[in-house]
Amino acid sequence: LAVIVAVEIAFWALLVAGLTARYVLRLPRAGAALLVAVPLVDLVLLAATVIDLRGGATAGAAHGLAAVYIGVSVAFGRRMIRWADVRFAHRFAGGPAPERSPRTGPTHARREREAWYRHLLAWTVGAALIGLAVALVGDLDRTEAMLQLLGVWTLVLAIDFVVSFSYTLWPRGGRDRDRHWPAAVRTAFAIARSTAVARTPPRTRSCPPSGPSRRSTRPRRFWPWLRRAEP
Repeated sequence: LAVIVAVEIAFWALLVAGLTARYVLRLPRAGAALLVAVPLVDLVLLAATVIDLRGGATAGAAHGLAAVYIGVSVAFGRRMIRWADVRFAHRFAGGPAPERSPRTGPTHARREREAWYRHLLAWTVGAALIGLAVALVGDLDRTEAMLQLLGVWTLVLAIDFVVSFSYTLWPRGGRDRDRHWPAAVRTAFAIARSTAVARTPPRTRSCPPSGPSRRSTRPRRFWPWLRRAEP
């Protein structure tokens, strides 16, 4: 666990140092070298995990977290670096302001789907590393904690799928959010509505009775002061 914390600190330290060298100190080559070294931190964590397991250690939750960290770093690392790069460029080099993430409409739904695809990539990498660790140890009893962690992560991935793709069917929006629905969903609703209308029997309107009007023939009542004024 201490190695994971140290690797996380090294990741952000190298990232901040590289962006500072590029935009604040105006040293693009040094900044590029530091940014290139950021992914190497994951290799250090992977090597430390393999050495520990080969030494006969029991694969616990810390080794599983190392696999999770490497998977998340592979899937989201480039995105995090780009996120920090845009903000450093805007703050210290006069670059364009970072765009705000969409919160409504189909753009928000597409962003949620892309985030889930990255989550799936992270899970795939992490699961592969956990499977490699299980094969490396060769004892299911010593790797039970890692497999339990993978099961929990699988459940989280499934919940994330439901939440992320729910915005595709029901996008966020105001009163006019129906126009943001995908064309296939709008077409399905239109077909269902037309089918329901076709199956509804026509309503028969009752005709008014023929003959003289049934309106009352009683004289209208006037206000008391009008009645007193009558002769």
